[in-house]
Amino acid sequence: MSAQRQRRRGRSGSARVLLIDDDELTRSLVRDVLERAGHEVCEAADGLEGLRELYAARADLVILDVRMPGLDGWETLARIREVSDVPVLMLTAREAELERVRGLQSGADDYVVKPFGSQELVARVQALLRRAASSPGGERSVYTDPLLTIDFAQRAVRFGGRDVVLTRLEFRLLAALVRHPNQVLSPEQLLELVWGDASGVAPGQVKLYIGYLRRKLAPIAPRETPIENVRGFGYRYRRPERAPRRSA
Repeated sequence: MSAQRQRRRGRSGSARVLLIDDDELTRSLVRDVLERAGHEVCEAADGLEGLRELYAARADLVILDVRMPGLDGWETLARIREVSDVPVLMLTAREAELERVRGLQSGADDYVVKPFGSQELVARVQALLRRAASSPGGERSVYTDPLLTIDFAQRAVRFGGRDVVLTRLEFRLLAALVRHPNQVLSPEQLLELVWGDASGVAPGQVKLYIGYLRRKLAPIAPRETPIENVRGFGYRYRRPERAPRRSA
């Protein structure tokens, strides 16, 4: 989160939310709910307008509808992720697990299924704002050990002397593990730290993304990464004390 956003949040306790939805009734409902909760809301009726507003509004959070004519929610989300790390909450009328998984894998931070309750919406917005405020970029800017270097500001990762390209969720998972070195984190704890909410996301997603992460860090020998599976408890990043010896 930028220093400007932190100052605004710190002064007023509120946030600026960009709402992108083609349905006027939904926009009116969401705006009323969030304004009663003390937030400032700016609106866009389609994806293109939303992208233009994103540059002007400097929003702390985006609420994005999936089903829109023209540039739909998925395409809009992809464009947002090209230029911004702002938290994105997806609105979807479908409850299918595949659609939820697609949203999370595409870079969304959370989702709400229509019709939704006002308290649920406010709770999810607040949870995303809290997580953004405590993101690694607000703490130390670089993590390093004999094998791994993470530049949080640039979202750059090097492992074993080579650059590693990670998705948004993979980066968050790695960041959560290294911020708790040698500590076993349960799947539920990782869901909270990485996905922002332990409900609505299957614990199996943690195992799946641990596998993705290991293969990207060490494509030839994924099991040799410092990310350990502690059977029956969870996962931990065992910080290396020294770089491994290279074979002659």
